[in-house]
Amino acid sequence: MRLCALLGMALLSGGLEIASADTASERVVSFDSRNTTLEGTLVLPDQLPPVAAVVFVHGSGAQARNLAVGHAFARRGVAALVYDKRGVGNSGGDYEGEQAVSEANLKLLAADARAALARLSEERELQGVPLGLTGISQAGWIVPLAAFGSDVDFLALWSGPVCAISEEDIFSKHTRDLDAGRVPAYAEALAARTTPYVWPDFLGRDTDASEDLAKLDTPGLWLFGENDGSVPVDLSIERLRALQDAGHDYHYVLFSGVGHNNFPETFDTAVAWIKRTVSQRRAGPTAAQ
Repeated sequence: MRLCALLGMALLSGGLEIASADTASERVVSFDSRNTTLEGTLVLPDQLPPVAAVVFVHGSGAQARNLAVGHAFARRGVAALVYDKRGVGNSGGDYEGEQAVSEANLKLLAADARAALARLSEERELQGVPLGLTGISQAGWIVPLAAFGSDVDFLALWSGPVCAISEEDIFSKHTRDLDAGRVPAYAEALAARTTPYVWPDFLGRDTDASEDLAKLDTPGLWLFGENDGSVPVDLSIERLRALQDAGHDYHYVLFSGVGHNNFPETFDTAVAWIKRTVSQRRAGPTAAQ
């Protein structure tokens, strides 16, 4: 299975420059999750309190904390906790590479993200500050699981699939995970198969982000690139529209000319949405839409 495996550290942070030391401060923090201690860095903007604070959840692969993303948030007035995935860097536990999309592993990574969010809420500078879960790619399956039952104010996901893992796998195998000027529709990828797709029972549930998002009542934003060859964007948008029709406060933006890794082109849009969303929630239901 390919399953968004292209997200390495260089790709993740490409185009996002780390701010100079006088625009943000760093603090190493640790937190416990499932009998394991994980370590990360809290990046705080120079102007406190921040307008919001976020946990950044990894894509697939053995990802260490992404300081470039943390500083990009802080430079825009948002505090960010970035951490080493379990079994990577200074985080304990074992990194699961062989069965990364198994039900058990995704639930474990969701528990880690939930523990990071709880750690964020303990910071004295962040008392009363709206908290959010953000992430990229594989985080599209992890964040909804982490958000369920958590005290989270918003979600923001880059290239996050809003579909089942099997559907993403069908698509990315057809495209070979390659961004392109024209990517096929999900229906094309499905029709091109010569054998039926069989989900392996040993992986547990075929996690479907759209099913998990249906259980939440939290504002969310998805940022997609129309040239994304890793995630079936058309299918994800179709599922988001169905969730919108069901009354969920979910939004998406489709950017032309960009692919799976679209941080440089989309980051300001995401932060603007976060600021607007937390401002409206503070103002109450009568705030201007």
